[in-house]
Amino acid sequence: MRMTFTLRIAGLAALLLGTAAVAQTVPDPVLTQQDQPQATGATQTQAPLEVSVTGGVNEPMTIAIPAMPTSAVVQTPAGSTDALGRQLADIVSNDLRNSGLFKPRTAAELRMPGFAEVTAPSYDYWGGTGAQALVQGFVRANGDGTLTVGCYLYDVFSKIELTRQGFVVSPSDWRRAGHKCADMVYTRLTGEGAYFDSRVVYVSETGPKGRRIKRLAIMDQDGANSRFLTNGQSIVLTPRFAPNQQSIVYMSYLNNRPAIYVYDIGTGKQRLVVQNASLNFAPRFSPDGRNILFSMAQGGNTDIYRVSSQGGTPQRLTSSPGIDTGGSYSPDGSRIVFESDRSGGQQIYTMNADGSNQQRISFGGGRYGTPVWSPRGDLIAFTKLGGSFRIGIMSPTGGGEKLLTDGAQDEGPSWSPNGRVVTFYRSGGGSAGKAQLWLVDLTGVNERRIPTPLDGSDPAWGPLRP
Repeated sequence: MRMTFTLRIAGLAALLLGTAAVAQTVPDPVLTQQDQPQATGATQTQAPLEVSVTGGVNEPMTIAIPAMPTSAVVQTPAGSTDALGRQLADIVSNDLRNSGLFKPRTAAELRMPGFAEVTAPSYDYWGGTGAQALVQGFVRANGDGTLTVGCYLYDVFSKIELTRQGFVVSPSDWRRAGHKCADMVYTRLTGEGAYFDSRVVYVSETGPKGRRIKRLAIMDQDGANSRFLTNGQSIVLTPRFAPNQQSIVYMSYLNNRPAIYVYDIGTGKQRLVVQNASLNFAPRFSPDGRNILFSMAQGGNTDIYRVSSQGGTPQRLTSSPGIDTGGSYSPDGSRIVFESDRSGGQQIYTMNADGSNQQRISFGGGRYGTPVWSPRGDLIAFTKLGGSFRIGIMSPTGGGEKLLTDGAQDEGPSWSPNGRVVTFYRSGGGSAGKAQLWLVDLTGVNERRIPTPLDGSDPAWGPLRP
């Protein structure tokens, strides 16, 4: 469901709507025309407040995020508006805390501002909390059944408004307003792209190691709203979003035959992409969604192929002896990174989208697998294989190699929409063989687990939601 912004001024009957991906002026939370508070200035050039994301963070920025008041307590399908105000503040707090860059003072620690204070902060009080920045907002139930959520960011020391956004959402989408508010704060204070209002598709696992049930599942990036897409009657592996997020490509052992399918999220239907008797695996969409890269084993040799996302005759892109697999496009679709053992061990190679100009880029010693290009185009994430499996990054030419994790079995990296965070899965040892989803940022310092109802593997982070 699409989420919209709105400009809403007391006494103005018309609503000016836009998509949730475009920031517009947010309304003042007015009770009546006469009681409308005066909004503070929104001159961003006055505001030096910012957070650096290029290195380790010695001391995260303290930021106050009180509960969001409501103009009137109204019961909605998502709960009462006063309860939603507290929950939305918690979502914003959790998102920012999990980035590793912020230290939120939460609603449980702070007094709730009055409705009229949302656009006229009590700076003396907030300064006394030790906060450098302040996030305030409001929740209002609308006559058409939707909710309006306002979100404001203030510099406590300079006593100015930095930015504001507003969201009109259906009650079922109320959590997205919290993620969008956190994205607004994150982008304004770091200068980086947003990533909180996004989803992850993954493989949900249960059962003993030798008889794992593997189902396709999808969730919000923070682990909320997790749900199954397949019933577990056949094993699924390596799911990947289409660029439009309306479908997922993955490998399935449906009818005990490994093949590549596309799952339509809206209808729940799946279709076979390539019809042949060979082993097909490791699929991934091109950036424009028109093609799917995959690997196919034939005659003892495994190569990378490209096929239309609608099906058809695959085009072979590699032809070297050995195993070529794990293809991932650059953001502009002009190049592909993949892994190959043509040199005697697993290494990372790049090539043009048509298969030409194949070059090895990994020379750091050891073996490399599962390469994936950053959405920013500046880095490639990979799994470093040796005595343990670790997540690393390097430039597209192979320079600047850096390992981000130090787990015993970390693999399968996937990038956040802004290219600053990597999700992966960590497998445990022993007969249980449990797997968990984790995140790590580019500093390698901020690492945390993503909660899932069951075990999880093969995560793929989708783009920002529309």
